[in-house]
Amino acid sequence: MRESLQSYMQVGIVHFMAYPECLKGEGPIYDTLTKIVEDDFFSAVEITWVKDPAERQRVKTLLASSHMTVGFGAQPALLTQKLNLNSFDPGDRKRAVDQVKACADEAAEVGAGAIAVLSGPDPGERRDEAMKLLIDSLRDLAGYARGKGLRLVLESFDAKYDKKCLIGPHKDALAVCKALRKDFPEFGIMVDLSHLPIQEESPKKALGTLKKPNIAHIHIGNCVKRQGHPLYGDQHPRFGIPGGENDVPQVVEFLKELFEIGYLARGRRPVVAFEVKPAAGETSGAIIANAKRALVEAWARL
Repeated sequence: MRESLQSYMQVGIVHFMAYPECLKGEGPIYDTLTKIVEDDFFSAVEITWVKDPAERQRVKTLLASSHMTVGFGAQPALLTQKLNLNSFDPGDRKRAVDQVKACADEAAEVGAGAIAVLSGPDPGERRDEAMKLLIDSLRDLAGYARGKGLRLVLESFDAKYDKKCLIGPHKDALAVCKALRKDFPEFGIMVDLSHLPIQEESPKKALGTLKKPNIAHIHIGNCVKRQGHPLYGDQHPRFGIPGGENDVPQVVEFLKELFEIGYLARGRRPVVAFEVKPAAGETSGAIIANAKRALVEAWARL
């Protein structure tokens, strides 16, 4: 591709994965976020909860100065507390919904435009019931998010390897979209290249199932399917790690399919964000540089 990749996308990064010491809403959030904001390769960044109000105010000021598109991930708040938006227990489900609403308050405070969530675990034989409960929770949250000026996004995960989520297969993600988008047309699904191998779906199948109107956001990254590997599952290792599933060729294939369905096109600049995490002995800076190089090389091969 001769044209600049920034002409077709806003390149983003998930801050709390690149700097996992910040995933629980604590740690050097402002200092590490500053490194991303000061890197003009990035036009977008995704943050998560910031428990300290003073630190959150510093983050808000930093982001306001950045001229970046800002997204907010509520997934860490749900996962680290084992909260489930499709729980069969009404009290547990309410706690999950209330936590996402608290995250939406934070997201609006720091100037984010969207908030992302994930479904709870796949309950097996009671999947149909769980789907109805998830849709009820998402309807509540989509209305709340809209009132805060936010778009609600549901990220799909694997159903059997690691997170073992209800959503899950993209045919089920499409069913959720059909239920939600009647009243909340801004709602959509986040598709993550790093999840596709453990979802056992190709880019063509996943993106072709959902199609452009139902896709709200894109992540690119890597995963490991080989059991016994120290980074087995949904650990977002660097591109090209031995035993991993994704490197430059897979990024090329994914980008081609995004063009095929019209998600990437002239005149559009949606966010395409890295979700990569340093493993033991690796630095965040090196992993971020690895991801940038993989995308630049993939773009050159289109």
